[in-house]
Amino acid sequence: MIECKIESIRVSLVTQNRVVILKEVDSERYLPIWIGPYEADAIALELQEVPMQRPFTHDLLRNIIGELGATVTHVFINDLRDDTFYARIILDAHGRHVEIDSRPSDAIALAVRIKCPIYADEAVLERAGVTLESEGAQEEEDLPDGESLPQSERPDEDRLSVFRDFINSLDVDDTEKPGEGPGK
Repeated sequence: MIECKIESIRVSLVTQNRVVILKEVDSERYLPIWIGPYEADAIALELQEVPMQRPFTHDLLRNIIGELGATVTHVFINDLRDDTFYARIILDAHGRHVEIDSRPSDAIALAVRIKCPIYADEAVLERAGVTLESEGAQEEEDLPDGESLPQSERPDEDRLSVFRDFINSLDVDDTEKPGEGPGK
């Protein structure tokens, strides 16, 4: 398990799809996960500490878990199958270890409310994680003249180009709150 933090939530200007970008705590590897607009708003509103008059579904879940005397120890992005991510919410219920199947977006929305760690499985990060080009370029500059990285250590250019194309299509202004900004 590798600890991650939420780097950002982005919106594609072309498709209006949302993606939450997790970043490894101790590395420059990123894990982009496509999520729905409601889940994106639920995560963003909590991260921005926007007060709500009534509890959202994730607030309700947090309140129920607390009232039952359980605690969420962490959430875990544990699998990737057929381009679908899977997650688990890990609870301690009166000393009993409980794992609940979840969509990653819901697990992350709960994690930001409870302020518990977010982990990703190493195999998921190996398959879907990306490192931005500038990181690889710096590594090559540090190598002695005439040497290059072995093929096994070079980034997968096809995967990176798709990620770069997506990043270039995003709305990069992180300062606006959901529901504000142009056209709102």
